[in-house]
Amino acid sequence: MNEVVRRDELLLPARARRPETLIRLVVGLLFLAVTLLLARWAHNTTGGLEADATREAEKAPRALVDALGSLASVAVVLLPAAFGAVKLLARERRRVLDGIVAAALAFGLTLTVNLWSSELVPPAILDVLAPPEQASVLDGPLLALCAPALAFMTAAGLTQRPRWRLALAAVVVTNALTALVAGYADALSVLLSLLIGWTTAHATAYGLGSPNARPTTALLFDALRGAGFTPVGAYRATDRAPHEPHRYLVRQAGEHPDLDVIVLDRELTATGFLRRLGQRLRLRSAPQRRGLLSPTGAMRQEALLAYAAGAAGVRTRRLLATTDLGPDASLAVYEALPGRCLDELADVELNDQLLRGIWRQVDLLHTRRIAHRTLVPGSVLVDEDGSAHLVNLQDGDVAAGDLALRTDLAQLLTTLSLRVGPARAVAAALEILGPDQVGAAVPLLQPLALPRETRSRVKRQEPQLLARIRDEITRAVPEVPVEVVRLERVRPRTLVGMVGLASAGYLMVLQLSSRTANPLDALAQAQPGWIAVASAFAGAGVLAATMSFVGFVPERLDLRRSTLAQVAGGFVNIAAPSGLGGMALGTRFLYRAGLPTRQAVASVGAGQAVGLVLHIALVFVFGFLASGQDRTPFTDAADLAVAILVAAVVALVAAAVPPLRRWIASRLRPMVNGVLPRMLDLLQQPGKVAVGVAGQLLVSLFAAACLWTCALAFGQHPGFAQVAIAYLIGGTLGQAVPTPGGVGGVEAVLAYALQTSTGMPYDVALLQVLLYRVLSFWLPALPGWIAYLWLQRVEAI
Repeated sequence: MNEVVRRDELLLPARARRPETLIRLVVGLLFLAVTLLLARWAHNTTGGLEADATREAEKAPRALVDALGSLASVAVVLLPAAFGAVKLLARERRRVLDGIVAAALAFGLTLTVNLWSSELVPPAILDVLAPPEQASVLDGPLLALCAPALAFMTAAGLTQRPRWRLALAAVVVTNALTALVAGYADALSVLLSLLIGWTTAHATAYGLGSPNARPTTALLFDALRGAGFTPVGAYRATDRAPHEPHRYLVRQAGEHPDLDVIVLDRELTATGFLRRLGQRLRLRSAPQRRGLLSPTGAMRQEALLAYAAGAAGVRTRRLLATTDLGPDASLAVYEALPGRCLDELADVELNDQLLRGIWRQVDLLHTRRIAHRTLVPGSVLVDEDGSAHLVNLQDGDVAAGDLALRTDLAQLLTTLSLRVGPARAVAAALEILGPDQVGAAVPLLQPLALPRETRSRVKRQEPQLLARIRDEITRAVPEVPVEVVRLERVRPRTLVGMVGLASAGYLMVLQLSSRTANPLDALAQAQPGWIAVASAFAGAGVLAATMSFVGFVPERLDLRRSTLAQVAGGFVNIAAPSGLGGMALGTRFLYRAGLPTRQAVASVGAGQAVGLVLHIALVFVFGFLASGQDRTPFTDAADLAVAILVAAVVALVAAAVPPLRRWIASRLRPMVNGVLPRMLDLLQQPGKVAVGVAGQLLVSLFAAACLWTCALAFGQHPGFAQVAIAYLIGGTLGQAVPTPGGVGGVEAVLAYALQTSTGMPYDVALLQVLLYRVLSFWLPALPGWIAYLWLQRVEAI
């Protein structure tokens, strides 16, 4: 479908995300990480440098230092204001707004770091960043004026302004040196301030997009006239995918043929760069193209492939010209090729002659070692005479390797099999290519070798299609290798394991280096006998979790593997907040055990739903027990009536507001559609339900007992009901903190809940909570990792 484009219509969006901005952002983040590592591991070196700097600073005249510091502080505010005024006079309001956003983010980040709690940062980092003197928040460890100034001017467009860059450098260096000499900051904190400003500027530029030069259709016509064409009208293709270039059908005056014009802009090259980078990091068969491509570079790449394909005798669009369209875009001008792609052809039109013609064009391409790389239905165009043309070669490669060429064959076999079936697709390929080439594609018949579009269609229409194609080829060529080629460099499961280990290591370092929340101190002060009892309760919690897991699955599960899955959940939960990792692991385990995905999700959801109901029930039960005989949670009937009235009002408001009603319905619908039918299936097996309910109850009771025995280990003797209510409420609220494993939130909230419910001092409650976390969270991580690896090896997850 095409729509008419007006002469004054803008061809490109107002903003574009540029890959070079992303690279600068990543570099800034890496330097930030290196700076923090230096603060942590090079503490002695930085301390020595600080001492040397302090001795040298004492020699400088204090009055001169104060005067320069005051002037630099004023200049660091006035310089960005002047730069913004110049930009406004130049009618670059969007640039100024970008700079304001970047400055606000940098200022907020700097203040956040300055006010960062000492409980969350290793002491060595705080010691390095802490200044000898602090007069105010703005004179804290980080320079809270330099960072936003640098962020504003960088985001507002400092690249093409050498004089302004020099002025900014002079002001920032003066400000940093005076802060160092005066003792308000040290070298690493100054470096961190500048990195925050620079990184925030590029994060803003990439997030919002950089302003584009905005060519119009009239400028497009001028560029085409400069290349020797006679445009009179343009039509835009309306079915463009987000990762595809802007394409226009341009009519010419007189009898001149129509033009197929492709606009290559910076956002397109950025999208292509990210897609290729992801493929290259994950897949061995990814394109080996080096570096970033500007619009001009992308145009040259496309021209190279078009000329190479034409020289090979392949029927394709004929490239007529290339030209620039302003500073941010380039044009590739093709002769218009009328025709229909494979998806637009009727089944009767896909005859054997056409299939052989498609394979013949691919054979010509591969004879010259040219790989197409995206042989999807839209890449095969059939003209009015029924001849096949290969188009959309922009992602291809010249001088391609055998793996890329074999991947092409696997892609085309799959694409054609989706339309005509494996038998006809393989027969046509064997007739044109021969058994050796077709057989070489068998190890590449796997989802990772296919484009995303084809992969989705196979999964949706015929999940067993690749196996059927392999069977068809091996039936015709029995001697072909059937072992699948490994295309992945790093498997996602391996990546998850690495992230989990890194998260566990980092969080453990944070807590082991904490001044007031060190779990080793808690272990040293606790009584060994009670520690053993608490460990037994923590281990029993794993068995209870296994009971709960198998109890809500009507199908029979391997008990040993189910137990190991719960042990592995202790490792996975370290890298995910609120136990989400364990839920995902359970769903994956059930899927690998043979349950359909819908039923696996419903089983895990059923367990979570029942667990929520039982958790609330236990809160009321232990709340009643902890309240004593004099007053229960519902002593005052008026309080109960008010609570019921408030709940009713909230329910009515939720039902009366359409957006809120739809939001609640969207959250409850999956439970009604999946969990409730699963519960009805479970009710037919009362024994299973009893096991699951008992497991859910025991999980909470064993965890509360572990926390209670941790209190006994420190010589405290609170009531079990009081500790249980603290665990049930405080533990749940702490898990709401969006940190891996709830680290930080669980300790703080649970200690406060213990203090409130039992009356013990907060520091004593915190020691008990730390011991509980060591036994129930940190120690299970190592056996959980071993269980996770074993389940991976036996393909149980």
